[in-house]
Amino acid sequence: MKSSELGGSTSKVEVTNISMSGIWLLIREREYFLPYNDFPWFNDAKLSEIQNVKLLHPHHLYWPDLDIDLELESILNVKKYPFIYH
Repeated sequence: MKSSELGGSTSKVEVTNISMSGIWLLIREREYFLPYNDFPWFNDAKLSEIQNVKLLHPHHLYWPDLDIDLELESILNVKKYPFIYH
């Protein structure tokens, strides 16, 4: 008996890796990296808090346990949207 092929992901956003340097997200077949240096709010967060992420709109991420909202554009262009005051 041959198994059927796996279907596509039903999740709109998926945390694919949490490393010492940041978080990897998969959103609609595209990977995004959030380094802790640029997104320090995730540095001390629990794994369950990071993994509980919602894609509220096509370009709007929300972590309800951490009360963090991010636009995808701000992840792609961190220098254009600084989150840390220097």
